Amino acid sequence: MLMFCPTCGNILVAEEGRDAFRFVCSTCPFNFNIKRRLSSRIYPKLKEVDDVLGGAAAWENVETTEEACPKCGHAKAYFLQIQTRSADEPMTTFYKCVQCAHRWKE
Repeated sequence: MLMFCPTCGNILVAEEGRDAFRFVCSTCPFNFNIKRRLSSRIYPKLKEVDDVLGGAAAWENVETTEEACPKCGHAKAYFLQIQTRSADEPMTTFYKCVQCAHRWKE
């Protein structure tokens, strides 16, 4: 938990006192004795992430090739080629197993 000094606005630092913990300011004489447990949790709401490869729709009209699946060993896989790096680099080939739907890239 971050707490800020109401006097100067700096971050308060936790320090162990004689009988309890307290928050103290490093630039002014302000201190805040902790009498009870202070905690709060706020979980940020995650944004939905777009599938870079176009989601399930990208795999609808793709061709198959003779490529062995590293997971199940099936000999056929769907493939899709996308330019993921700069134009002078080769295209990245993505595969999806026809049998187990395992995905990998080359």
